[in-house]
Amino acid sequence: MRTFNRLLLLGFSLVCLSGQAQPLVLLPDAPYFEPYKAHLAPQPGPLLLNEGDRLAICGDSITEQKMYSRIMETYLTVCVPQLRVTVRQFGWSGERAPGFLSRMTNDVIRFRPTIATTCYGMNDHRYRPFTEEIGREYEESSRAIIQAFKAHGVQVVQGSAGTVGKMPSWVRSADGTVEDLNLGLLALRNIDIRLAREEHVAFADIYLPMLVQGHAAQQQYGTDYMITGKDGVHPGWAGQVVMAYAFLKAFGLDGDLGGVIMDLDSGATSTSGLHDVERAGKGEVTLVSRQYPFCAEGALGDDSSMRSGMEWVPFFQDLNRFTLKLSHADASKYRVVWGDFEKVFTAEQLLAGVNLAEAFAVNPFSNAFQKVDGAVAAKQAYETRQIKQIFHGPEGKQEPELAAVLTEKVRAPLAEEIRKSFQPVTHTIRVVSE
Repeated sequence: MRTFNRLLLLGFSLVCLSGQAQPLVLLPDAPYFEPYKAHLAPQPGPLLLNEGDRLAICGDSITEQKMYSRIMETYLTVCVPQLRVTVRQFGWSGERAPGFLSRMTNDVIRFRPTIATTCYGMNDHRYRPFTEEIGREYEESSRAIIQAFKAHGVQVVQGSAGTVGKMPSWVRSADGTVEDLNLGLLALRNIDIRLAREEHVAFADIYLPMLVQGHAAQQQYGTDYMITGKDGVHPGWAGQVVMAYAFLKAFGLDGDLGGVIMDLDSGATSTSGLHDVERAGKGEVTLVSRQYPFCAEGALGDDSSMRSGMEWVPFFQDLNRFTLKLSHADASKYRVVWGDFEKVFTAEQLLAGVNLAEAFAVNPFSNAFQKVDGAVAAKQAYETRQIKQIFHGPEGKQEPELAAVLTEKVRAPLAEEIRKSFQPVTHTIRVVSE
């Protein structure tokens, strides 16, 4: 993650492309990165989400995996419930931007989204070295998608594709080297950046952290660790966290999920966020929380682990801060007991503020979080069936409006189950000097 943070702070160089000087990201100083000329991307602006937004998550088979989309929906449901954002995912295996353009009115616009994310390019680059034809087709279709959404009042976050980790064995027409493919995907990413600027939409950079941090991960853990996924294209949970981070950050979310300040001298306690004090005493407080931190478990160094994905992007710092802060801490160390879990911190750490979401992989929110996440997974699974099998099956082709009405009756209780499963969590934090 240190490499990722340095990239955010680095300046840029200039390269002349099509007669115009383009600012470039300064990539790490290593031979591996020399061929890559990554345009500097626009940074996230103010909060893009409005209360009650209806989010459409659109993309190819990587979206249809229902992993980064699930992270996003669960995050929006439990971490920022005050925004009341609802979500649908529209992933379609093997899809390219022209294919989505042809179906977006029937499949997506009918549900009146107010904001949409797109993630194409992986199939658009055709798993072969880049050509002007590939770039032109991708740019024309992507621009048409953006303009069609905008014509219906939909805000857009244009997401780049990620990278590939090895040649895809299942693509018979695949040609070139892994570097060739990644340079082609970089060309599409640079097109995405230009489109975002010209069309005045937001941009989510998935490519760059996958390129840089994917390399760093293999330097640290070996070549078996693949942010891109074991097949080289479809990320496991670690890579999906990288993807979800890019989109959530592009929304302009600030990651402050509230917290508690405890005065160990007076016993006074104050909270921020949707966390109410039920009772408090010196060194102890019981809270009723209507806002959860994002609960990510799993081993570090395991590319199938969400927790490991958070090694490579600043998810906790930027998106997942639930903070405990002390005042008048006179001992050198304190044991923090949070429900059934405990850890020891220095007074210096606690006076500055400890991010409990990062410090406690398993915590009093974990069980409640899993219930919501399970409900999100069930709903998104049906959304794939609703669109791919019914809307585009015999029923949908014969009676499209009736198919929409009937499938919505099935989806509605699945969406309601998410709301019902999101319940306040009562938990106690106790601080004891060591």
